[in-house]
Amino acid sequence: MADKDYYELLGVARSADADAIKKAYRSLALKYHPDRNPGDKKAEETFKAINSAYDVLSDPKKRSLYDEFGEVALRDGFNVDQYRQYQSAFGGAGGAGGAVNFEDLFGGAGGARGGGPGTDYGSLFEQFFGGGAGRANAGGGRRPQRPRPPTKGHDLEGEISIDLPTAVRGGEVGLSVNGTSITVKVPAGTHDGHKLRLGGKGVPSPGGLPGDLILTVKVLEHPSFWMVGDDLHMRVPVSFVEAWRGTKAKVPTPQGELTVRIPPHTNSGARLRLRGKGIPGTDQRGPTDLIAHIEIVLPPSDSNLDDVVLALDVAYRSDPRGDLKF
Repeated sequence: MADKDYYELLGVARSADADAIKKAYRSLALKYHPDRNPGDKKAEETFKAINSAYDVLSDPKKRSLYDEFGEVALRDGFNVDQYRQYQSAFGGAGGAGGAVNFEDLFGGAGGARGGGPGTDYGSLFEQFFGGGAGRANAGGGRRPQRPRPPTKGHDLEGEISIDLPTAVRGGEVGLSVNGTSITVKVPAGTHDGHKLRLGGKGVPSPGGLPGDLILTVKVLEHPSFWMVGDDLHMRVPVSFVEAWRGTKAKVPTPQGELTVRIPPHTNSGARLRLRGKGIPGTDQRGPTDLIAHIEIVLPPSDSNLDDVVLALDVAYRSDPRGDLKF
């Protein structure tokens, strides 16, 4: 049986680089995916074939063997040195397009090119594949070839957007993959750029386990909260009077509303650390801190505060930027 041309299956040139092969595979995998072609046996067979082709061509070692020897090199126990010796002795042509056809070689005693009545074809086959197949057993039959372990399907990659409260507290997000609805569990404290792996949600594999779905998380911006490392940060707007006199301000946290004491004469930009009020704890760690950033908010621009501003200007005893240096 002639080898399948894996490059032709994926529609790429033999000189195609890894990116071109991956791009071609993804396009065909989406086109012939069983979820998009329910009940279509031909599409299913095509899908299996392109998966097999990509499994070989995406692996540099497998691709190199396939390019030199064809599909025969992908069998278990294939002996490269012995096969090359055979090609040298018998003139067999290597490569995916002209590999030696073992069905022709071992189809009959003495019938193969270069052989004779005393040629032990079973021994030759055993040499090529390390004794894993073709060797005669004591009963005169042939020992069955070792089955190849099932190949895991390829992983799929995607992106998922979540709001900051879900990233902080954790939760569940619904997602549709190839028309199938799945639930994604988001751990507490998930940062922008984190990757979530969903086992078995990738490309199916004929006879093996399906690949995984790997999702890169995009955390949407929040107007008042953000995460830095393990801590949660928030902006707390206060009036000039509150900053000068001090106050008690009610602020939201992931654990609920909390009253924060702001000391008198607090400058804009001051930070207050609220222990254990940030990202909720998990089995691996305890709760993190919430860092409150004080921001002094001026009155509306149409307020009549000229006399007040003049009095404030007089109150400054030095240049507020006197210590500003690089």
